[in-house]
Order: sequence, then structure tokens, then C-alpha cells
Amino acid sequence: MTALQADRILECEGLACPMPVVRTKKTIDDMKAGEVLEVRATDKGSVADLSGWAGRTGHHYVGMKEEDGVYRHFIRKAEASDTKADMSYPHTVTNEQLRSELESGGSATIIDVREPAEYAFGRIPGAVSIPLGEIETHIAQLDPDKQYFIVCRSGNRSDTACRMLSAKGFRHIRNVVPGMSQWTYEVEKD
Repeated sequence: MTALQADRILECEGLACPMPVVRTKKTIDDMKAGEVLEVRATDKGSVADLSGWAGRTGHHYVGMKEEDGVYRHFIRKAEASDTKADMSYPHTVTNEQLRSELESGGSATIIDVREPAEYAFGRIPGAVSIPLGEIETHIAQLDPDKQYFIVCRSGNRSDTACRMLSAKGFRHIRNVVPGMSQWTYEVEKD
């Protein structure tokens, strides 16, 4: 196999969402167009987070290689004319608004797009686990006319999921921000 070369290496081992993306953005900003950044992360969510971020901003996600629990992501910085602003999904609710919806007895369907281990260690009661990397394969099981609240750890993966679902015709999608990192209400655990 050909050795993968990078102009810079960014160590993000031990960091959870959203920090690998935050540090990647800062590092890419300081690089020249065409240079390749290798991001090393241990958070499984970084697989969807970094490829999604690159796609949203116009940078080229070259690929990923996993070695001993470390995900090595390779991202080529785009020319300035090929980049685009990292736009967030516009329809959001706060943790407090979602909690009010749940307390009022509404028919909230919550989709948790974190990795299975994150979900197992604490989730909003009744939330359904569909990791971000599996959203595409579950779309046929979801009703595009139903309201869904999408949650992750910090709002980044859920933002990506909301944009994916919206592009597939789902009209009643809300991103829960800031998500589980600041959810102070009841949780279920396995």
C-alpha cells in the first residue's frame, strides 16, 4: 500500500466532539491551499464529523485509515475560491425547549446520532439510536412528514444529520443544541 503523506499532523487523541473539528478548522485556516492535514483522533464520531465538515466547507476529505483505535483522517485544503462558509442547519431547539415539549406530552420523536457507546452511557428517555454514519441506511424507515428532534453530544453531528434529512425531503427536523454535553434532565442508561 502507498504511504499516505501529510504536510501537517494534528493530534486529537482523547478529544470528543466538537474538539477535533474545532482544532481541524483552526489548523486548516493556517495552511496553504493544496496542503494535506492528517488529523489523528480516537473519537469514533470523528469519522462522520470530519468528513461532514470537509464537505460543508469545500475542503477535500481524502480518506481515513484506522490503526489500533486511532482514526487517521486526511484532508486537503481547498483553494479559497472553492471553499464555502460552514453554514449551520437553521432550525434548532434548545435543550430547554425540547424538555418542555417532552413535559407537555407532545409526540416528540428523538433521534440520537451519537455512537452506540455514547448512547448506552446516557440518553434522553425514549430517544432512538441511529448513529450519524447509519442515517442514510435508515431513511426509508422514517416518515418525512413526522417531526424529529435530532440530538448528539454538542450539536455538530446532529447538524449534519439534519441537513442530510432535509435534503431528502424531511420538513420537520429540529437540531437540539447544545445537546447531550449540557443535558441536565433525566437520562436513561443501559
